[in-house]
Amino acid sequence: MTDIETVDIAVIGAGLGGAAAAALLRNAGFSVHSFEQADEFQRVGAGIHIGPNVMKIFRSLGLEDRLAEIGSHPSHWFSRDGRSGEYLSRIELGDFAVKEYGAPYITIHRGDMHVTQLSVLPPETLHFGYRLTDLEERDDDVLLSFANGRQVSAKLVVGADGIGSVIREKLLGPERPRFSGWVGHRALVDMDKLRATGLEYERCVKWWWEHSRHIMAYATKNDGSEYYYVTGVPVDGWNHESSYVDSSREEMEAIFGDNAHPMVKGLIDATTEVTKWPFWNRDPMPLWSRGRLVMLGDACHPMRPHMAQGAGMAIEDATILTRALSLTGEADYKTAFGIYERTRRERATKVQTISNANTWLKEPEDPAWVYAYDPIHAELVG
Repeated sequence: MTDIETVDIAVIGAGLGGAAAAALLRNAGFSVHSFEQADEFQRVGAGIHIGPNVMKIFRSLGLEDRLAEIGSHPSHWFSRDGRSGEYLSRIELGDFAVKEYGAPYITIHRGDMHVTQLSVLPPETLHFGYRLTDLEERDDDVLLSFANGRQVSAKLVVGADGIGSVIREKLLGPERPRFSGWVGHRALVDMDKLRATGLEYERCVKWWWEHSRHIMAYATKNDGSEYYYVTGVPVDGWNHESSYVDSSREEMEAIFGDNAHPMVKGLIDATTEVTKWPFWNRDPMPLWSRGRLVMLGDACHPMRPHMAQGAGMAIEDATILTRALSLTGEADYKTAFGIYERTRRERATKVQTISNANTWLKEPEDPAWVYAYDPIHAELVG
């Protein structure tokens, strides 16, 4: 990177949304460089759902088959009572999703998905250790300043830098995210212990308690060799400076163990590592772009993870943004950014609202409006 001082499009952040934006823009013929604050990416313990709406995008990048081979293919999204085990809903996925929604529904380890996404980006366009500290909007470019002392001039800047977005702060002024009143636990389980229960663990099941407390449990590999769960728990506050803290099996038992269904008890008993994360909120964005700056994903519309669509919305954003820029050309970015925002705002806000409410698929409902959506061919709002 030492010889590069000017780029056409700079994507700030190379997480799931940023990596998708870089790949899609590059696939459309744009010159793109990604700047990521982390020194490297590690396969930390976290799972993710990829709905058919997102798999269609990965199909366009040639990644669908690779992800489908790695990930688990649940037959249903089950919702069950955490104590009685009663089924609250059975939402059909599997072959039904392929037929009805146009692509598979998979659950996968976030690290496996991320590595697959990054594999299509030329290494020379992916820059680690670049934490954005400041930017200056000028007539013909944006001057980006990084903590490592480097400066880069970019004609357009895409902010894919998450809920703590520096781009957002530059557009709207300093504003700390608000604690949502919820935390989530992320946990890995010992597969031998889980099998020793003799119980048949479903590949995608959400266990529910009162006040919307829940455990979302699912396989992250096609061969069923890895099982993962994430929780949602209302709490009074978050008093830690760090982005997450260690938790424990004992904390899981204290929260969920009272009269829990035997499958829940088995899941908690098999827990090996647990971390606890705060869920942050921001109000819907009054603007998604200004000048040569544009945002997507959590930088734009952060949401709690209860619909399993946070990364999906960022990747959909990247798709519509790329299509808009392809339509207008890079020079007419203002028109493109307007098309992008008008096309995305209603859908992203609806998903944000429902996700934050934590009602998704608890009871029988038709999820086609989410899963059947095709960002590659959806009408652009001019």
